[in-house]
Amino acid sequence: MTDTIMFNPLVPGFADNPYPHYREVRDFDPVHEHPLGFWFLSHYDDVALLLRSGLSVENRNLAEGPVRAQYDTLADAQGTVSLSMLDRDPPDHTRLRSLVTKVFTPRAIAALEPMVAELVDSSLDRIADGGSVNLVDELAFPLPFAVISRMLGTPPTDNARLRELSGTLVRSLEVQTDPEVLRAIADAEVRLTEMTREIIAWKRANPADDLLTALITAEEDGDKLSDDELVAQVLLLYVAGHETTVNLIANGVVALLRNPAQLALLRAQPDLAANAVEEFLRYDSPVQQTRRITTAPHTVRDKEIPAGSFVIACLGSANRDERFWGPDADALVLNRPDAHRHVSFGAGPHHCLGAALARLEGRLAISRLVTRFPNLSLAGDIVWNGRLNLRGATAVPISV
Repeated sequence: MTDTIMFNPLVPGFADNPYPHYREVRDFDPVHEHPLGFWFLSHYDDVALLLRSGLSVENRNLAEGPVRAQYDTLADAQGTVSLSMLDRDPPDHTRLRSLVTKVFTPRAIAALEPMVAELVDSSLDRIADGGSVNLVDELAFPLPFAVISRMLGTPPTDNARLRELSGTLVRSLEVQTDPEVLRAIADAEVRLTEMTREIIAWKRANPADDLLTALITAEEDGDKLSDDELVAQVLLLYVAGHETTVNLIANGVVALLRNPAQLALLRAQPDLAANAVEEFLRYDSPVQQTRRITTAPHTVRDKEIPAGSFVIACLGSANRDERFWGPDADALVLNRPDAHRHVSFGAGPHHCLGAALARLEGRLAISRLVTRFPNLSLAGDIVWNGRLNLRGATAVPISV
């Protein structure tokens, strides 16, 4: 072991499998300040406690330093993204979430099951015709994109362009030092904001019984979303509504194909599908990190984190922490009884609003795929997207 081990996504093999490195960090220095200016937490208990701590998510609370400089650079170009509920503290977060939650009730999500099943089966028909395909292009991406588009009631859009821009925008969730990457993120936000304003203008002229119309008219005690707030929430739903679920489906299928005994178990016991999704979320989390910002000194274990610090809670590491999960933390166990205790959807006030929808899409997509195709297998090398936060594959070649 070297003298110093800290979070380092440049270690060999990290993009393909970050979990051995997370284990090293947990064992050596689970709470540490990084040279790039952020603090890093990797134990399950510390991460779970931070998520429920009520700390800030607003960048204005950052102290001077490299992380503040990154977000100040982005803020020069950002107009609306920072107004999303993801980036707001109470009372603004509470107000925004209450307006959007009206259309994300458990009953409303459950009612989507026939529509999601129909979309899954249409993708599976195309896969059957193709024989050998990229799972991401044929199922993992088009399904959640189609679902959120139908929920919002949006007009036909340039899917490829939206996918490219959103893939760039989500890199703002990572600590960045490359000026070119920062410029690309800022440009992507401008372009996505323009596209979103056009979609909202179209919907105002074409209201219907859909999520976007409901957001436009949503009101709570006489309070409505401002135009910029509306753009921010719609953009958040579009990006979060498909980016993370793409990874859930692709990562889950990869996990199954690499663990044939667990695949056989799921086929033999299809009622395991719901718990299997929880285990996929734990085993290879679609979201690897989230952050909080301290507004006062905050102690974790024996270390005091100063006020104004950017703290990364490593969800991917917490979900593999053997101190919490036991000696089989690195194994895929579809009938794991406490799999639902993963932190992949966060916790506390910022628990993922779309968790029920992601679970529904993941369950139907993966269970129907493996049931329909008994000869499902990998047909080539998996290509990972290389992102630190929204970990997923860009290519999962499969044969059916």
